[in-house]
Amino acid sequence: HVQLVESGGDSVQAGGSLRLSCAASGYSWYRACMGWFRQYPGNRREGLASMSASSVKYADSLAGRLYIYKHLGNRTLNLQIESLQPGDTAMYFCGADPFAGANCDTNLDFRYQGQGTQVTVS
Repeated sequence: HVQLVESGGDSVQAGGSLRLSCAASGYSWYRACMGWFRQYPGNRREGLASMSASSVKYADSLAGRLYIYKHLGNRTLNLQIESLQPGDTAMYFCGADPFAGANCDTNLDFRYQGQGTQVTVS
């Protein structure tokens, strides 16, 4: 049973930063494709970053503001976001797909996703 639980969302002022975490369980997570995406009101979705055993990718529009990394000890996938702006206000989701292989990418339609964590920037 695959489970993804996001945390770290908050209300912050413009210019601030956040670290989002995704606790993963139920599959061989280290080699799986994992990533973060966000969803705006009206369900518009934007891929942010992806990570597999062989690649790390970022959305071009946010390159330089994002850092995705895994913490092996507590099985979390983390996303550091810098220089937050009001346009970053959205629900942020963690996704995973153990079968993506070479298709691992920021815009992957992940097989599994968590419930999301809200980020609000004012």
